[in-house]
Amino acid sequence: MKFAIAITLILSFLACSNESQKIEMKSQLDSVAYVIGWGLGEQLIKDSLMMNTELIQKAIDDALAGKEALVNAEDRNQVMQAFSQVMQEKAMKKAEEAKTINLEEGKKFLEANKSKEGVVTTESGLQYKVVKQGNGPKPAGPTTKVKVHYTGKLLDGKVFDSSLQRGEPAEFALNQVIKGWTEGVQLMSVGSKYIFWIPAELAYGERGAGQMIDANRTLEFEVELLEIVE
Repeated sequence: MKFAIAITLILSFLACSNESQKIEMKSQLDSVAYVIGWGLGEQLIKDSLMMNTELIQKAIDDALAGKEALVNAEDRNQVMQAFSQVMQEKAMKKAEEAKTINLEEGKKFLEANKSKEGVVTTESGLQYKVVKQGNGPKPAGPTTKVKVHYTGKLLDGKVFDSSLQRGEPAEFALNQVIKGWTEGVQLMSVGSKYIFWIPAELAYGERGAGQMIDANRTLEFEVELLEIVE
């Protein structure tokens, strides 16, 4: 279904984007159509789906002209179902490969990182560095509710989440977040700022968390403990 929707959108994109230099976008809907098509085109390239655009254009022209389709409705459904299955299998294979690649990259990074100045490695494998040491109280335990500012990054520096970017601190009980946070924030005094490097098993493990955090990612967080709420 997802791929069928993608094809529908890309057909619309190709119908209006041939010789794009000569096309004038005269309305907001024209602009929206082009932006959607461009984004989808980039996604198809990312997924290595280089299609025969002449056939796509012919299908558009035939449909708009009310001609009979070269492939009947039943066969079209079968084609899309079969291709959806191929894409699902491809995605599953890629995800399995990423598990191994991410795990090895994380281990390699942590091994090199542990010998850097100021980096401390705990018994669990969590690594941290004190950026600023506060003089307030520490959380009393894993059920403590805290208020923090934080920025989360992948090892390549890409930001995947940031309370600073949202302009609002986060509040949560320490037993409601990933294990690396539960352990790490308890080390901090209010007013402190630490950098944490959290191995996959203390982060989101094999399940990952959304598109940016796929399976077995080692994560970096810069955390400032603003307040113990309760």
